[in-house]
Amino acid sequence: MWHVRRPLPDSAALVRAAELIQTARRPLLVAGGGVIYSEATEALRALVDATGIPVGETQAGKGALPFDHPCAAGGIGVTGTLAANRLAASADLVIGVGTRWSDFTTASRTAFRHPDVRFVNVNVAEVDAVKHAGTPLTGDARATLEELCALLEGWSVTPAYREETTRLVQEWDDEVTRLYGLGLEPLPAQSEVIGAVNSFSAPTDVVVSAAGSLPGDLHKLWRTRDPKGYHVEYGYSCMGYEIAGALGVKLAAPEREVYALLGDGSYLMLAQEIATSIQERAKLTIVLVDNAGFSSIGALSRSLGTDGFGTLYRYRSEGSLGLDGGPAGELLPVDLAANAESLGAHVLRPRTRGELEAALAEAKMIERTVVIAIEVDRYAGVPSYESWWDVPVAEVSEVEAVRTARDAAEAARESQRGYLG
Repeated sequence: MWHVRRPLPDSAALVRAAELIQTARRPLLVAGGGVIYSEATEALRALVDATGIPVGETQAGKGALPFDHPCAAGGIGVTGTLAANRLAASADLVIGVGTRWSDFTTASRTAFRHPDVRFVNVNVAEVDAVKHAGTPLTGDARATLEELCALLEGWSVTPAYREETTRLVQEWDDEVTRLYGLGLEPLPAQSEVIGAVNSFSAPTDVVVSAAGSLPGDLHKLWRTRDPKGYHVEYGYSCMGYEIAGALGVKLAAPEREVYALLGDGSYLMLAQEIATSIQERAKLTIVLVDNAGFSSIGALSRSLGTDGFGTLYRYRSEGSLGLDGGPAGELLPVDLAANAESLGAHVLRPRTRGELEAALAEAKMIERTVVIAIEVDRYAGVPSYESWWDVPVAEVSEVEAVRTARDAAEAARESQRGYLG
């Protein structure tokens, strides 16, 4: 059997990092994609079981801990949970493992607010290990976590901090349950669709998503149970990746059920791989969440004081620009489910949460690709939980709402940190 040597950081750096952890009062570990890629999930669990350090997850690191672990605070940053973001705000030491510290993870450099916060960075890439003036541990995530666990033997966070973490994690789980069961009528919320798929799927099933509001909602709400069960591309928000990506996942792991969750906008970008999945007998379950337009960019536009120009599938009415939320004409005769059927998919059209659950059960019994097309409430979004994203706002505008958004953005930028040591 081949033995692969996993690179370890310098021993002096490991000792220094262990000393920083032992003197911290409120440490937080941020698990990035490197935890998954290096197969370090068991090493991470051993470390947090022994020390009680809570864990927030990046989009790529989601699944590093199962959702029901008492130290699993969930997603962190712009699309993070209330539990992880509150722990981040007060952390005096942040241990980044396999993360590049992207803009979303750091909430545009506003997530970590302790005046004396320090960083320890575990990463195979030296450029990422030195970010935020952190103590760099340049090496493999799994090997490094194993070494740190040995160096920290006998040490743990305070009982009060463990209790606080447990309380925040439980409160967040209750919030997820609430959003899963909103019971909106006549159309369900997107969070209810996520809840139905998550509750129905098995631990080893895989969810795939990429663009729009779904990845952010999944980062917050999806209850991960397997390190390989969450496959969400969010580095470039690639619209259209979902079906093609799900096909790749299915070909790589044919024993797993694969659920592609995508909006109508992403479907329009790249749907033809449905035909390829039929050709290859690679069965996918595609959940098409239809909100009659580009809801994500429409919501972002409205948050900046403008309107969602061209984000509705509606005729322009006389005297109207067809603004999102404003007066507009009738819905366009767009039938994406019919398109999926023409490509060879078996199509189901549930209208309610209950019908969606029945459709998921029916889809499980069908041998070829299934598209479950469900309309959702366009404006029933999942809140942001004490996080901020630095999005440019026009500096000069005659629109009062834009000027208000600009003032708010400038005020928020005052809390951005450079972490230069």
